[in-house]
Amino acid sequence: MYKLCFALLCLVFSGSAIAQTNTFTQQDPNTGGGAISIATSGADEAEGDVYFQEAEKNEKMGDLNDALTLFGKAAFEYNNSGNFSRYGASLLRLSNVHYMLEHYTEAEQVVLNVALKTYSRFGNRTGQMASYNQLGKIYLAANKLTQSMWFYTQQGILARQVNNNSSYIDSILGLVQVKIRKKEYTLAIKDINRAELFAKSSNISQFRGQIKQARTTIAEKKRVM
Repeated sequence: MYKLCFALLCLVFSGSAIAQTNTFTQQDPNTGGGAISIATSGADEAEGDVYFQEAEKNEKMGDLNDALTLFGKAAFEYNNSGNFSRYGASLLRLSNVHYMLEHYTEAEQVVLNVALKTYSRFGNRTGQMASYNQLGKIYLAANKLTQSMWFYTQQGILARQVNNNSSYIDSILGLVQVKIRKKEYTLAIKDINRAELFAKSSNISQFRGQIKQARTTIAEKKRVM
């Protein structure tokens, strides 16, 4: 119950964030329009940094309930300071801790009703892609496969629009996981091949492990059919 209430508090925070839209200016072309630069309150932002760092430490140690609280406090401070890029990042981390705790409804609501709306409001496409990916992952874990596929597809569409090759490959591999869950192994293999070819042509090596694991998973599942 506490965690659900905390997620609802995040929704309240988002209203305050939107009310401050006249303070931001969008820049940093190196991230494809992904970063947001705005006037901030140094004290609140510093507090947010402290909470965020402590949250990360707790998450690594497996103290997920404490991490949940601290990421929420970080989001609150970043919202107060007007740093909506860090605000969104904290919300995504908050959602991911809910995901790790298998609180799928709370994880979904933090992203869908707060983080994604904040990123969309300010045109932060990097944040939007991360939100779509997180929602795809959440819905997959909750076995809501149609929704999962839709959000991974949206990530891929946006990634292509902004020429973010890594995010595009990530979206394809998300779709692979959905198709494996649906036992659509032939379609999943086609997507794996597509992701692998695109990664090679883009000189991106970070997905080799995921691609190899996906192939292994399909082979294992076919053996037990």
